[in-house]
Amino acid sequence: MKLLFTAMLVPAALSIAATPAAAQNADAGAQVFNTCRACHTLNKGGRNGAGPNLHGLFGRQAAAATGFSYSPALKASKIRWDDKTLSEYLVAPTKRVPGTRMMVKVPDAAKRAALIAYLKRETSK
Repeated sequence: MKLLFTAMLVPAALSIAATPAAAQNADAGAQVFNTCRACHTLNKGGRNGAGPNLHGLFGRQAAAATGFSYSPALKASKIRWDDKTLSEYLVAPTKRVPGTRMMVKVPDAAKRAALIAYLKRETSK
């Protein structure tokens, strides 16, 4: 009985603990995004800069945001943005999509995860 009770409590405790950790991770991602801010905005209806506005990024086909002139390479990439594809792209954009114009890399896995958590939170508002 004790084992069953413990087995029921652990998943519940993990789900409660996951929310603050995810928020902290996203908060750390805000600092990582400061590098991206020179080219990208996040708010709905925000302007494009040297890079496109990223609002609504997750689930969207690459090079599909309106009003931005994407590279032919990114247009042809057939990428649909999710955690995995964005992480792969951010490691080394020009290796993932040769011919892309994005040069900024986020090779550190922890910083990349934090940035993705932040982007998920901020681009869905």
